[in-house]
Amino acid sequence: MSVTATARPLEQLQFRLFRPVPVVAPQIVETPEPSPLRDDVRQLRETLQATVAAKVTSATELLRALDRTRREETIPTTLDAFDALLGGGLPRGKMVELTGRRAAGRFSTVLAALAAATSMGEAAVLVDLGDHLDPQLAEENGVDLRRLLWIRPKTLKQAVMSTEMIAATGFQLVVLDVGLHPIRSRRVPDASWVRLARTAEANGTALLVSTPYPLTGTASEAVVTAERSRTQWLGRGKAPRLLASITTDLMLMKHRHRKPGAQGSVTFAAQDAPASVATKNDGTNRTDRTETRVAYLPALPAAAAGGAR
Repeated sequence: MSVTATARPLEQLQFRLFRPVPVVAPQIVETPEPSPLRDDVRQLRETLQATVAAKVTSATELLRALDRTRREETIPTTLDAFDALLGGGLPRGKMVELTGRRAAGRFSTVLAALAAATSMGEAAVLVDLGDHLDPQLAEENGVDLRRLLWIRPKTLKQAVMSTEMIAATGFQLVVLDVGLHPIRSRRVPDASWVRLARTAEANGTALLVSTPYPLTGTASEAVVTAERSRTQWLGRGKAPRLLASITTDLMLMKHRHRKPGAQGSVTFAAQDAPASVATKNDGTNRTDRTETRVAYLPALPAAAAGGAR
């Protein structure tokens, strides 16, 4: 007895790993004709008077005009002398450095900038390396704490990195205050300041760096120095003397679009000082010197005057 077996075809034993993909014929999509809006605007301008036609703009032109306006805007600090040196205030998309030693009014200028920005409805950031912010004093001087982000780093490197990261998120005003001399930790490379300036320019952020001595080098748009020139005290005899005001002299040391050397003067008066406490002009007849007076100092005793900033 013989047994025979038939072999199955090879193609039936193989497992097909890839299934054939059906070929789909490409679909032809008709491109719609361009909108005749630009032609309508052009024809409308031709039929109007020249004065009226100049005010007729399309949506594209309006968006471009708004973008140019945003780039040219500045954030005023409400300190007339400081704003005058910068050409109207802190420029958006640029980095400005304010230098000054102890009791030169640097932190008072920072509070003025934060108060002006938050009162305008802008969101602001303070990177406070020196940890000098008093929230109660800041709120009394016009800072809207609900619109303020307070960052307290430990080292200068952390402060610069935090400023760069937060500037890329869209905040309109970012202030970096590195505290008093000596600055904690070593200096950061110059490339870090260049990268920080580019981040501010790319995001349209007004960046203010407050330092006891120059740090940013050539990366900043402008450098303003502050130096305490005069102090005024309240009290006579054996009565405790209170600090009434500090006058700070400002000088424009560098600006990419303005002539350096312009000067100004700002008087920071204590909140409890009487209205009679005022600062007179120092007698100079220079046209590039301006002066203003604001109240951004607490009433300090004479022993604590050395720590006023």
